[in-house]
Amino acid sequence: MVTITADVPAWLRQLAAALHGELPPPAADAWATRLRALAGTARLPAGLRAVHVWQADTVLPLLAGTADTAAPAALHRAAARGTPADRNTWRSALGPLLLRLHDAAYDRAAVYAEGHTGARDHALANGYSAPEADAYGHAYARLTTEANARACAEAHASALGSALAAAYAADDAPAYADTFPEAQLRAVLRATAAGSTPRVEPLADGLLTALTAARL
Repeated sequence: MVTITADVPAWLRQLAAALHGELPPPAADAWATRLRALAGTARLPAGLRAVHVWQADTVLPLLAGTADTAAPAALHRAAARGTPADRNTWRSALGPLLLRLHDAAYDRAAVYAEGHTGARDHALANGYSAPEADAYGHAYARLTTEANARACAEAHASALGSALAAAYAADDAPAYADTFPEAQLRAVLRATAAGSTPRVEPLADGLLTALTAARL
């Protein structure tokens, strides 16, 4: 776990803990040292400028292959310059992005396997032969996995879109911390996972760059 000074914003402590936990041990310790040095040099300005810089320059480019990020990126860049959009504009731009993000982050393989096993075992307990039970399990898993993925993505996009839009429009750092940015980070990591290519290191380095830029 990474420890930084208590006067940093709650959202930064949340993201720092999540990033440190996702980085491999040697890189995690080196990154934590850089973060502590940066956090100790000067107080981070109030508001969400660092978040907007991080989203526009690091997070959204990683998501470009998953969703259309043009509208949210433009809003983040404008907000970083001091002109945040209103709540409705934010919500309209974030909704489609969050829907695609959480759809891509949904662990279909695990949910399918769990659904198949449960349905197969139920069928076996009710007199199906092993091949029939296996086929039943696969049919059930195919039907429910996509339905659950859609429901999960829609729920996240609706709830999170409203909360983020309110925080961004008001430049409200405590409200942003209440949106669980560490959970959003993990969704980005799941959505952008590509084989063995690590995504957490550019996200971690990008956050340090954004913190530096926010002080300029």
